[in-house]
Amino acid sequence: MVNINDIAKMAGVAKSTVSRYLNGGSVSQKTKDTLDCIIAETDYVPNSFAQSLKIKKSNLIGTIIPRLNSYATNEILEGIDKALKEKNYQLLITNTDQDAAREVENLYALSRQKVAGIILLATVLTKAHKEAIEKIGIPVLLLGQKSEETYSMVHDELEAGGFIGHHVVALGHEKVLYLGVTKTDEAVGILGKKGVLDVLKEEEGVQVKEVEVDFNYDKTFQFLKEYLKTDDSTYIVCATDNIALAAYKASVTLGKKVPRDVSISGFGGYSITDLVTPSITTVKYPYKEMGKMAVDNLLRLLDGEEIPRRVTLTGTFMVKESTRSLK
Repeated sequence: MVNINDIAKMAGVAKSTVSRYLNGGSVSQKTKDTLDCIIAETDYVPNSFAQSLKIKKSNLIGTIIPRLNSYATNEILEGIDKALKEKNYQLLITNTDQDAAREVENLYALSRQKVAGIILLATVLTKAHKEAIEKIGIPVLLLGQKSEETYSMVHDELEAGGFIGHHVVALGHEKVLYLGVTKTDEAVGILGKKGVLDVLKEEEGVQVKEVEVDFNYDKTFQFLKEYLKTDDSTYIVCATDNIALAAYKASVTLGKKVPRDVSISGFGGYSITDLVTPSITTVKYPYKEMGKMAVDNLLRLLDGEEIPRRVTLTGTFMVKESTRSLK
């Protein structure tokens, strides 16, 4: 692999001349033509990070993700990566394993690496997060959680919950189990659940049991294998598709038929919900579109344009085979 010194020797010019050319500086037309040919022939790729430091304008965008084994995260990242490539920006990714303290650390770390802006897929938004966002002094766009302190992009969790709540009522179910997650995650742990329960509370005769489970499929599956042995709910509403898959597997393991004995639905629209039989009713969120819009909005900020403080994306309710009517 050639480097900048090799390019300079081939062209018979100083290393500083090649550096100036790569960073958009002035060189003679003859030198420019020579360097164009050499770079084309050698497939030389300049160090984007070094270039961005020298011209004092970074083309690096940092993205902080909560975990690596997440369908939603991977879909969002695909949208981010594609949009950044189209705009000739480079992507730096840091993972936090759903550790809020590491999210804050990574905000400072990416700032020290001279990124132009940061896209943060936060699990929570603490005082430390807000202080870091203010101190680092570069644009931060928050995905999945809302904030008054910075720009954010969220799914309409209340509306999505309403879709499921009305579906439960329309099918005539009165014994409902809601499998939720920690309330520290406002979007999934509070708003999605509220959307479901606000509808069900209006219906006479509907009984709802709430149980908090883990985002992790294996942990939730192991828990539900025991819990569902004595549960008589006819409809299980799950806060995510991952949890819905765990509920489906646990139900089948216990000899229950879906949806004959129990109906199950989730949130997210994960592709795997179509790979199981019966396919799982869900609300599909536009993850890739969120990633693309996040890049578009962040780059507009970097160009000095105004963008909305909050963008809310609507999900699509998808009725599949895992739910049935009792009427």
